[in-house]
Amino acid sequence: MRKVIAAMNMTLDGYCDHTYGIADAELHDHYTELLNTAEVLLYGRITYQLMEDAWPAILKNPTGQKDLDDFAATIDRLPKIVFSKSDLKINWSSAHLTKRSPEEEVTALRQEPGKDILVGSPSLINTLTKLRLIDEYQLCVHPVVAGKGLKLFRDQTESTKLNLFKMKTLGSGAVVFYYTPELKAS
Repeated sequence: MRKVIAAMNMTLDGYCDHTYGIADAELHDHYTELLNTAEVLLYGRITYQLMEDAWPAILKNPTGQKDLDDFAATIDRLPKIVFSKSDLKINWSSAHLTKRSPEEEVTALRQEPGKDILVGSPSLINTLTKLRLIDEYQLCVHPVVAGKGLKLFRDQTESTKLNLFKMKTLGSGAVVFYYTPELKAS
């Protein structure tokens, strides 16, 4: 069974906002490596639109920065499944809108052979956490206190204990924490 990995940048105070992160070459290289371990990337509408606005343009007009250009090429190649309750025009050739619920889509994807499934959207990570469909969390915490924004784990009604199995410190002071959720006894 394929693993579902939730990967997210966040601030020290728990907010997910790409404008507060330290997006240096090391961070881009880290996420390029992560994308190379996956077979599909799952997004909610808002994050998808942010990514669609940025990375295909860099692929068409490379920046000359190896880390950015490599990330753009890698994310472009990876198939993306987008969840949205509204009509959404998909312009990225490697993306498609699913009609299935997150639970149905992820459950089906897990049964297929292949590499890992990445989840890169706060709303979707929140939903899949509630459904207990995340196998691993990779949370990159940046040394920034934002004070406002979108919390990653909002509206959770049950606690989820996470077990730390690895950490990676980046030169910027950001730390990637690798967790697996503790399974509840039935």
